[in-house]
Amino acid sequence: MTVPPTEPPTEPPTEPPTEPPPGLALGVVAGAGRPGSSRIACPLPDGGLLDVGSLATAQRGPHPELLTAPNLDRLLAADARVWREIVGWLRGWRQDHERAFAHRLPAEGLVPLLPFSVADYVDFYACEQHARNAGLIFRPDAEPLAPNWRHLPVGYHGRAGTVRVSGTPVVRPAGQRAAGDFGPTRRLDLEAELGFVLGGPAPGPVAVDDAAEHVFGVVLLNDWSARDVQGFETRPLGPHLGKSFATSISAWVTPLDELAAARVPVPPHDPEPLPYLTPSSPALGLDVELAVHLNGQRISTPPAADLYWSPEQLVAHLTSNGAGLRAGDLLGSGTVSGPDRGQFGSMLELAWNGRDPVALPGGAQRCWLADDDEIVLTATAPARDGGRLSLGEVRGRIRGA
Repeated sequence: MTVPPTEPPTEPPTEPPTEPPPGLALGVVAGAGRPGSSRIACPLPDGGLLDVGSLATAQRGPHPELLTAPNLDRLLAADARVWREIVGWLRGWRQDHERAFAHRLPAEGLVPLLPFSVADYVDFYACEQHARNAGLIFRPDAEPLAPNWRHLPVGYHGRAGTVRVSGTPVVRPAGQRAAGDFGPTRRLDLEAELGFVLGGPAPGPVAVDDAAEHVFGVVLLNDWSARDVQGFETRPLGPHLGKSFATSISAWVTPLDELAAARVPVPPHDPEPLPYLTPSSPALGLDVELAVHLNGQRISTPPAADLYWSPEQLVAHLTSNGAGLRAGDLLGSGTVSGPDRGQFGSMLELAWNGRDPVALPGGAQRCWLADDDEIVLTATAPARDGGRLSLGEVRGRIRGA
């Protein structure tokens, strides 16, 4: 019998510490208080929002033509030199944000929008613990990892048109659950991931040492999954309708430069990757701690530092066949899971495919997500000043079919 690495906790997880202030990030909001359909905004340390385009115009900031756009598309189409210039300028205004009071957005009546147009979406499978857990569940008598897993970043091409901003409801999808059995999924799941937002369009291949110049920033990502549909359709070509119905991302994109203090070496590679996946300096991942909340209860804290492949290695592999990059390409890390049950990043693992239900307050239990359940992913990371910063949240509530 396969068993999770640790037994289920008998008591609910302790309450999380106070959320740190938001880090520098860029997103798009709409609503009352300013003209135009949408504006680029930046969260302030006190919880307010800065109208970035208004500030850039009034204070003659760098590249106002990019910051007064209705979304981040034009900014992503620029290059890393421009990104660094804008982020450095904006960092100064956030540190003395009282000077920018006239450019604060109203506290009420704003709604987040998808911050950029998603060009292509590729979801990877970059966490070894998650891959091992899935192997133990579905292939209990075989080696958990597929023969190729340690040699290359495994991934599949997702559906860009169903990437949604945080807060968008998720309708329970239907599909073929088994031969002759079509209907709403009975095994709706979450996947706690990081998303890497790409820019600086370039033809492929992109060298691994140059790849960071094309990673604008990071979002939180929930790649919703219909496990019964996925299981029946997957062989031989991989996931399709079991994954393509919805992917939720946070409203705020945290620039990679803002996460400099969170860069840490990836786990040791065995065997050594091929030269196109081997940077001249040690490959660096991100020390981001995610948290999964189900109906307000924290049920897991997956550690992104355990991801086996770095963002740069994902880009290098994606483009190694000559495929180019477009502004707005989105790469999912794949489910993030740590070695302990309290660090698993999906219900598939947390409930061990239905064997060990997750206990909730009031005696409720979950093996899979129910209608009206709400999943919220949050994350924190080390900040440049030695403290921690928040990467926001990605939220989604399940609606019945």
